[in-house]
Amino acid sequence: MTLVPISLVVEDTLGQVVLRRILREYRSDALVGSCYGNRGYDYIKKRARAFNKAAKGLPLLMLADLEMECAPAQIGTLLSGPRHPNLIFRVAIMEIESWILADRGGFSSFLGVAKRLIPQNVDVIVDPKKLVVNLARRCRRRSLREALVPAPASTAKVGPGYNGQLSSFVDSTWNISEASQNSPSLRRAVNAIVHFQPTWE
Repeated sequence: MTLVPISLVVEDTLGQVVLRRILREYRSDALVGSCYGNRGYDYIKKRARAFNKAAKGLPLLMLADLEMECAPAQIGTLLSGPRHPNLIFRVAIMEIESWILADRGGFSSFLGVAKRLIPQNVDVIVDPKKLVVNLARRCRRRSLREALVPAPASTAKVGPGYNGQLSSFVDSTWNISEASQNSPSLRRAVNAIVHFQPTWE
């Protein structure tokens, strides 16, 4: 089997875990190299053009949350020119949490809440992170609830163990096939990754 080298560009740790899990599931030939970013959307915004140029010799998979009216416009604005074939640039609509929530059965079981509380088309959720926290408030497992939900006096949007718990779910339980049925943006991302074949000049 010929290995396909690919490096990652992400906003945060959770995005990195999601991409690695997708690659593990669908691209056993992927040789994952460096991971750039983990510094929020501004990092990607400032460096997207440079990564597009770098893709000529360094195949890249870049992931960002939706920040503009639509994903194609966001990608076009950030790259400001044609996308290099060696760059996969995908946008999670609205946030990476929507892709995680898209495994409605798995995530509802993870929290012990009703599946019906998660919309069938998760891409329409305006604030997926807020929904995750609100669902977690219903969780009967105190340790998990306290990890995901911010303390009453806290100004944080999420609890102290939020990234760790969601990363663990993604890495061990997340059903990508099921999730792809409920998130068009995830389905397009998986399809792009499955068919990715870098070209060498």
